[in-house]
Amino acid sequence: MTKQQKITLSASRDIPFNKLMLSQSNVRHVKAGVSIEELAEDIARRTLLSSITVRPVLDDSGAETGMYTIPAGGRRFRALELLVKQKRMNKTALVPCIVRTDGLAEEDSLAENVQRAPLHPLDQFRAFQAMREKGRTEEEIAAAFFVSASVVKQRLKLAAVAPSLLDAYAEEEMTLDQLMAFTVGPDHARQEQVWEALQRHYSRQPYEIRRMLTEGAVRASDKRAQFVGLDDYVEAGGEILRDLFQQDDGGWLQDAALLDVMVREKLAEQAEVIRAEGWKWVEVDTAFPYGHTFGMRRVHGEAVPMSDEEAASYQALKAEYDALEAEHAEADELPDDVDTRLGEIEEAMEALEARPFRYEAEDLALAGAFVSIDSSGRLRVERGYVRPEDEPVEEVEDTGEIKSEAAPVEGTDDTVASTTDEEEEDDGLKPLSDRLVMELTAHRTLALRNALAQDPQVAFLAALHAIVLRLFYRYAVDSCVEIEPRNAAFGSQVPGLGDTAYAQAIEQRHETWTLNLPKAPEDLWEALTEFDSCSREALFAHCVAMSVNAVHDPYQRRPRAIAHADVLAGTVGLDMAKAGWTATGDSYLGRVTKARILEAVREAKDEDAADRIAGLKKAEMVTAAEDLLVGTRWLPEPLRTPPLPEADAPEIELIDEAERTDDDASEDDPDSSEAQSAEDGGEPAIGDSDPIEEDDPVAEDAFARTAAE
Repeated sequence: MTKQQKITLSASRDIPFNKLMLSQSNVRHVKAGVSIEELAEDIARRTLLSSITVRPVLDDSGAETGMYTIPAGGRRFRALELLVKQKRMNKTALVPCIVRTDGLAEEDSLAENVQRAPLHPLDQFRAFQAMREKGRTEEEIAAAFFVSASVVKQRLKLAAVAPSLLDAYAEEEMTLDQLMAFTVGPDHARQEQVWEALQRHYSRQPYEIRRMLTEGAVRASDKRAQFVGLDDYVEAGGEILRDLFQQDDGGWLQDAALLDVMVREKLAEQAEVIRAEGWKWVEVDTAFPYGHTFGMRRVHGEAVPMSDEEAASYQALKAEYDALEAEHAEADELPDDVDTRLGEIEEAMEALEARPFRYEAEDLALAGAFVSIDSSGRLRVERGYVRPEDEPVEEVEDTGEIKSEAAPVEGTDDTVASTTDEEEEDDGLKPLSDRLVMELTAHRTLALRNALAQDPQVAFLAALHAIVLRLFYRYAVDSCVEIEPRNAAFGSQVPGLGDTAYAQAIEQRHETWTLNLPKAPEDLWEALTEFDSCSREALFAHCVAMSVNAVHDPYQRRPRAIAHADVLAGTVGLDMAKAGWTATGDSYLGRVTKARILEAVREAKDEDAADRIAGLKKAEMVTAAEDLLVGTRWLPEPLRTPPLPEADAPEIELIDEAERTDDDASEDDPDSSEAQSAEDGGEPAIGDSDPIEEDDPVAEDAFARTAAE
């Protein structure tokens, strides 16, 4: 048996740095990994931890010249070179080297880079953890390896995951992204339960892991959490779960019961402050249903004017703000101190501009306030609402006169029969009879209709006046235009409706108009005449919009109204996805059958996506579908805007009444005459001055309604 020859290792030698130079045989040309500067700092901290491979430079006769080239270890050489340039190392300092003479220089470089096994990330996590356990701070570890402290925190968080999950990661049964997701929850037992459940789950995506670990927790971005304040919640003993590896909006509050208690207590404290203002009643809740103020009259107070001292402070702040802006008008970027000061001035000016409101004592005695939390977590106070049952009852003045039910009405035949000769000869002024007043005002009504029809601008103003009266002033009867818009009270049982962007936009717009309209309804006409055309049109559009009701009510079917809502939506280009509606478990998916859920996924994604979740239970299917529908802009059928029908109808030629001849009028069908129109319940022709017969019940009824005001 041949004796196996023992290998001989390459000799090691300490060579002065100025005897070394880079070789062109180094196969590494692409820069990657730690920078030269960071490597130099690491060598300065720990010295050189691995030798450099070199080859001697030979002369023409094959003898060594005393110089050495570096085919492998060029980055280390560059780092040493930088230290020499920085005069932190002598150029004659001895460098530990491995001297190679056999084979090719390119082989040395390739072998050193290929045979090097990269460090498994888990080994780095555990190394950081071991250093932390031995007393090193996160900042010291970060400085030692030239990374940020946040990176060290992330690595330590990964190392703190349940050991069984770390083993699964080491065996490549779990991805790094999945391991990161498990850091959200610190409970090892819960982590292992979730991992076990995922083995039977169709999806092992990181977001699914985070969802399962934070089930029952409350998002830090939730309005209740923002209202209480995260610092106060933690101070009260609450715990917040954080995700160090992606944006988490502040994390998850783990103790939902504690949060609810704190919300109720803080709301109760704020309600006491509002109640001390003197309101008749104060209702408190985290959120009120949409439309909770429908049917109530709103009273508005007057803003308390600034005192002389406040006005002087405001002017001083404004002058300082203008001076700072003018001084730095040419600067591309404001200095930090100037930017901070401008922000402080803006806040102070806004605080002075936000004037408190003063209410009359009689309003406080009738009205109340709603105290809740808005969608951003701020206190929301809605003051000045009068309930219908609290409205004052107008008392009829008692004159002490007693009228007989059998007393004849002036102007009737009985009155004429009982008139004495003395009364007939009396030339004094007497009130006109009701019958005569009705006839005269009927003529005036038709003439006014005719005149108004020829003045579109005034007609628009009259319609706007009537609509605004009905929507902004309770029980106002200050218009002769019988237009009755209805602000339907719907949606009180629709959760979250009031927090939508479109509901808040409507509420803000209505509140703005309320503050810009006069308090007394009798002053409205004059105020509207002073508005410019753009303001009138905007107010008109808001009022008409408030009367829209496209709700499908199972107890009051209105198919033609719903059909018109489709046309109206198509005309204005309504897109519910763009408006902000999304399909979630609460809004749709959790309230329909599994077949409907699969239909939604199939329409939004494809058949394969629907097949992947088809075998899940309902709760899991809802969650999976919610994730799949994100960003797809999918809408259920009732929310889709159908295309407008094509305009195929022939144009209608309008005939000017002035061009109609007597012959044309005489040839008209008698069934379409004014008399026939009246008998059918229609109106007499505009401008008709024929007297109205007393025995015409239809005409009497029509004009009785007109004169009822």
